[in-house]
Amino acid sequence: MTHYHAAVWLDHREARIFEIGTDEVEKFTVHAHPHHRQVHHKHGVLGSGHSEGDKHFFEEIVSHLQAPQEILITGPAKAKLELMRHLHKHAHGVEAKVVGVETVDHPTDGQLVAYARKYFDKVDRMRG
Repeated sequence: MTHYHAAVWLDHREARIFEIGTDEVEKFTVHAHPHHRQVHHKHGVLGSGHSEGDKHFFEEIVSHLQAPQEILITGPAKAKLELMRHLHKHAHGVEAKVVGVETVDHPTDGQLVAYARKYFDKVDRMRG
């Protein structure tokens, strides 16, 4: 089933994607490949501190974000911003549907869905 809204919560280990309808929610979970987790960045060494494997993780997330028309991206740290950079470089259509990027620690699924519903309601009210 296709829903108008999607909320994503991610860190460097997993992404939880929720397609949110009026009365129902569909959840997808994407796991990062264990050998492609965050690389510790040494002082004075160029690079992002992340492996190329992040690209595959982000591409799998993007594959779940094609149908929703409004997307909220959340997470506790830098992964959400890295996903936005990936969208900017590789998925302009999905990037255009992002209505917000918010820092959210480690909510339960229910807490995240409630947060997203309030967020989307606020966005809709601001548009008039």
